[in-house]
Amino acid sequence: MIETGLTGRVVIVTGAAAGIGKSTAKAFAEEGCRVSAWDVNSDAGTALVEELTAHGHEVIFQKVNVADSGEVDAAVKEVLDRWGAVDVLVNNAGIVRDSQLVKWKDGQVVKQMTDAEWDAVIGVNLKGVFNCSRAVIPHMIQAKKGVILSASSVVGLYGNFGQTNYVATKAGVIGMTKTWARELGKYGIRANAVAPGFVATEILASMPEKVLDGMKARTPLKRLGDPVDIANAYLWLASDASAYVSGTVLSVDGGLVVGT
Repeated sequence: MIETGLTGRVVIVTGAAAGIGKSTAKAFAEEGCRVSAWDVNSDAGTALVEELTAHGHEVIFQKVNVADSGEVDAAVKEVLDRWGAVDVLVNNAGIVRDSQLVKWKDGQVVKQMTDAEWDAVIGVNLKGVFNCSRAVIPHMIQAKKGVILSASSVVGLYGNFGQTNYVATKAGVIGMTKTWARELGKYGIRANAVAPGFVATEILASMPEKVLDGMKARTPLKRLGDPVDIANAYLWLASDASAYVSGTVLSVDGGLVVGT
């Protein structure tokens, strides 16, 4: 049996109120970690904490907009004041605002991706990762240890129709991860990214069955991922079992990239 070495470690999970983030917060809590669950959805975040604390886990909720560096810095301070460390950061928070860059029909532009659609996704998915990582890294350097894990996506590797903004952020996360692995390794800090494929979250649940069937058909394993599949990847990358893994992008996609 592989020992994770995670018991007692302090973990921040962003976007923790639903989907992959919720499963990730649960996985770390069940591993014996002290978890701060960040999200903008107070009701869902509070419900998650109530569920986990009822089972004896040490978990708190903090309402944080990761695109706001002031909120991020204040939340990190609260975690440090409470537990004295941040051992693992999981940059999971993300949003979508899908649109073609330019939609052309009958010889004219009928729709373009707006500044608001671009800025919103860049703010959460890319700047948010920057804000959160910048806030915790000084404390990890002082401790001479730490793990930064960030959510990329298979679309960050091969692109996707109608997602210029989203793909840009997920490709950017890969670039930042590789840079931080180079910059921070000498301090004992590891940085890795996870690239999920099609995962059965609340967002996909609203899609037509025909679309979901198409996603399954494109995936070599012929099924959607479960949020737990991604949570388990984060858990392994945070653990002592992956102590020599840094600067990597772990695709958890049922073989989707291979089969693309």
